[in-house]
Amino acid sequence: MIHGEKAHSLYFSKDAFKKLTGDNKTLMIISGANHTDLYDNMKYIPMKEIVAFYKKSFS
Repeated sequence: MIHGEKAHSLYFSKDAFKKLTGDNKTLMIISGANHTDLYDNMKYIPMKEIVAFYKKSFS
């Protein structure tokens, strides 16, 4: 899960993350980002971390 630190809905991700089971989960809270920053603002989108997660989880 990836969520902006300044997003008004951050608590949704935090609550959902607590309910997930398993060891292949990650919650990334992006410092300074709001909800829409994560749509297309490459300054905030953690591409390296996303790619690493998918490689680890689905290879």
